[in-house]
Amino acid sequence: MTEQAEWFRQLRVEFIAAWAIAKKDMIIYYLKPNIIVSGMLFPLFMFLAFAVGRPAEPSVMIPGLIAITILFSASSIEPVSIPIERRMKTFDRLISAPVSLHAVVLGESLSGFLYSIGIAFVPFIAGIVIFGIPILNAAPLIIGILLTSFCFATMGTLFASYPTESPGDIMSMLNVVRLPLIFISGIFIPIESIPSYGQFAVYFSPLTYGNDLIHAAYSGTTYFNPLVDIVMLIVFILIFQFAANRLYKKFNE
Repeated sequence: MTEQAEWFRQLRVEFIAAWAIAKKDMIIYYLKPNIIVSGMLFPLFMFLAFAVGRPAEPSVMIPGLIAITILFSASSIEPVSIPIERRMKTFDRLISAPVSLHAVVLGESLSGFLYSIGIAFVPFIAGIVIFGIPILNAAPLIIGILLTSFCFATMGTLFASYPTESPGDIMSMLNVVRLPLIFISGIFIPIESIPSYGQFAVYFSPLTYGNDLIHAAYSGTTYFNPLVDIVMLIVFILIFQFAANRLYKKFNE
């Protein structure tokens, strides 16, 4: 067997392992009460708390609701599943399995990614059926949902690397990051209206670029060039994946 053929064989094994991990999480954790609350109900109630009474049109608010839903749903699976599996000692067996750590991180991220895409359809369908909001350009919507979902799923996997058996510990740390992201990403406050001292932080939020792409599907305009949004989301994904691999290796040596 040539070196190239061996590389492709190993790559196939890694993807099969990653999918098996994702499928395991889908079967066990998708209907957990804390997943439903943190991934579905919490972003909805939070959005309503800030959106009700505002003069903004539904075509402006629905993209923001989609972005917030993705943020919370994509990053909610791993912070629950991994600590529980640490407590049950099944995560140790997963780490010691004959697959690379990359496959483990990818598999855990895939479960949050797929969950988030499914949940994102709820506000998307509501926008069409209830409010009759047209989609001007489907491409940025699809790309924005896919990249943003995987980005925050990977972020959830990164935070879940913290060696604890309590999901609450990770959720507390995660919310310290998730909540500020909402207010510096142009969802409730347009980026151009954010005070000058907060403008700098806008560029360091992956939600900024995801929301910008999703908003473009409804309005036809973006704050950044769509290519910039796509590149920055990919950069954040790579950073989160790299950091997650390093931390899982460090905490499980």
